[in-house]
Amino acid sequence: MANFQNTPDFQNNTPKQQTSAGDPYGEPAYRKSGGSYGKLSRLLDSSIPLPGGFRIGLDGILGLIPGVGDALGGLLSSIILYQAYQRNVPKMVMLRMLLNVMIDAFIGAIPLLGDLFDFFWKANEKNARLLDAYQQNPKQTYRRSAAGSIGILAAVVLLMFAIFYLTITLVAFIWQQVT
Repeated sequence: MANFQNTPDFQNNTPKQQTSAGDPYGEPAYRKSGGSYGKLSRLLDSSIPLPGGFRIGLDGILGLIPGVGDALGGLLSSIILYQAYQRNVPKMVMLRMLLNVMIDAFIGAIPLLGDLFDFFWKANEKNARLLDAYQQNPKQTYRRSAAGSIGILAAVVLLMFAIFYLTITLVAFIWQQVT
């Protein structure tokens, strides 16, 4: 295989940074590796190029379907979780992957705002990167996943308490106005 490390970029005649080993013009490593999970993550999150270099995928488009779109996207995302389970990925890494999918599905279910969020969050690519990172450096990925999962769970609990408090305050305010 030819080494394209010093191949000039056609726009400005400077060497282009490599996105994966030996492939300066191709896809990032997580989109190529992992067999079917890399292909599925690309299909769901970045298979459709848009002007300006931004990419969207099937997950964001499915999210536009009211009611079932985000559920269907979450179901397709669970295939990557199942493949991680088959590879004996530790529970903490699986938890981080599950949180990525849950955030995508729950926030994506919010009308309009959630639809925009679906195009930017890219939970499947995050999960593919986690799987690749775990295969390359299991201990470090486990530690980072544990810290990230604890942080996300703490933020979710805090958010739940804030929503609960605001709901109680709103109900009390409305009750005072009515009586």
